[in-house]
Amino acid sequence: MVRGMGLDRVDPQMLQMVMGQVRAMFSGPPSEDPVDVSLATDTARKTVAAAGDALASDTERREAAEAVHVAGLWLDTVTDLTAPAAHGTAWSRAEWVEATMPVWTDLVEPVAEGVSGAVGEAMTRQLGTLPEEAMPPGLAGMLDQAGPMLRRMHGSMFALQLGQGVGTLAGEVLTGCEVNLPLVATPDVVLMPAAVRELAQGLEVDEPQTRLYLAVRELARVRLFADVPWLAAGLRAAVRDYAGDITIDTEGIEQAVASIDPSDPQAVQEALQGRMFAPQHSPAQVAALGRLETLLALVEGWVDVVAERAVAGHLPAADALGEAVRRRRATGGPAEKAFGALVGLELRPRRLRDAANLFRALEDSGGPQARDAAWRHPDLAPSPDDLDDPLGYVERTRRPASDDLDAELDALLRGEGEG
Repeated sequence: MVRGMGLDRVDPQMLQMVMGQVRAMFSGPPSEDPVDVSLATDTARKTVAAAGDALASDTERREAAEAVHVAGLWLDTVTDLTAPAAHGTAWSRAEWVEATMPVWTDLVEPVAEGVSGAVGEAMTRQLGTLPEEAMPPGLAGMLDQAGPMLRRMHGSMFALQLGQGVGTLAGEVLTGCEVNLPLVATPDVVLMPAAVRELAQGLEVDEPQTRLYLAVRELARVRLFADVPWLAAGLRAAVRDYAGDITIDTEGIEQAVASIDPSDPQAVQEALQGRMFAPQHSPAQVAALGRLETLLALVEGWVDVVAERAVAGHLPAADALGEAVRRRRATGGPAEKAFGALVGLELRPRRLRDAANLFRALEDSGGPQARDAAWRHPDLAPSPDDLDDPLGYVERTRRPASDDLDAELDALLRGEGEG
C-alpha cells in the first residue's frame, strides 16, 4: 500500500510533514461509537436533497391526519388492537431521515464494529509486511497508533455508506414503518406525500384512495407495535444478533486494501463493497435469521389480512393497490436494498403467504379475537414449523391451556399414587 502511494521513495523530510498532517487529522480523541451518526445523518439529508425534497405542506399534513383518522374507524371494526394516542402526519424525506437514523444506527452498530476492526487489522498487516529496510522513516512509530486512526477512518466510511443507504431508502418508502421495523416512535403515523403521489399516478388511481389504503396499512402496523410490546424488541434483537455474529471476510478485505489508494475514501468504499461478509452463516446467525424472517412474515401477513378486512367495501381500488404492494415486495422492497448493502442481510418476508394463510385460518376458526391472540406472548407466536402447518397451529390454539395442564397434573398424581 505504501509503495502504491509512492511513500517509499519520498524524501524523509517530506514524509515527516505528511505524517504530521495525518496525525493532525486524527488528533481528536477516539470515538467510542463505531458509526459517526452526525456524518451519516448529514449524508442522508444531502442524498434526499439531491433527489429533490420539500417539507410537507399544511394541506398534506391535514390530509394525512384525516386519512389516518378514517383508517382508525375502519380498523376499529376488524381488530381490538389499538394505539390510543396515534395521530397521522406527513413528513418530508429529510424528516424521515432525522427521525429514523437513531434506529438504523442501533441496528448496524455491531456490523460497523466488526468491519472496522477487520479493516484496521488488514491495513496494519499490509504495512507490517514491508521489510524493515523498506520501511519509510517515521512510519514504524505510527503502526502502534494505526488502530484508533483506522477505526475513525472506517467509522466515517461506514457512516457515509449508512447515510447513502438511508437517504436512498427515504426516497422510496411510502409510510414511516413500511419496512416492518419500528422506525417511527408512536404516536406518529407517518405518510410520505411525494411517494404516495407517485404511486397513485403510476397506478392511475386517485390520490385520496391511495392515501387511505396506505394509512390503513401503516396504522395497522403502528397498532401492532404499540399493543404487542415484545414485538419491536424481538425484531431489533434478531437483527442485532444476526449482525453481531457476522464473520468478516478478512482475506477479501486484505485483497481490496492491497489494491486501493487509502487516501481516497470513495475508492476504499467501492473496493470493500460486496467483500466484507463471509458467505457462510454461523449457527447463531441461522437462528437469528430464522427468527427475523418469521417475525417479518407474521407482521406483514397480519397487516395484509387486517387491512384487507378494513378496506373491504370502502375502496374500489383496493385490489389494484394491494397488487402494487405485493409487486414491491416481490421485486425486493426498500428494506432489502438498504440492509443488503449495510449488513449483507435481506429483509424480505419470504413466508408472507404462509403467514397470511395462518392468520386467515385463525380468523375463520375463532374470529378476529383468535387471529389477534397469536400476539399475546412471544412463546405463543407462530413458529416456522407453524407456518408449515397452519391448521395444526389453529387446532393447538383452540385447546384450552388448562386442559393440558390438568392432564399433566393428573398424570403426575397418578404416578405419585402408584409409587
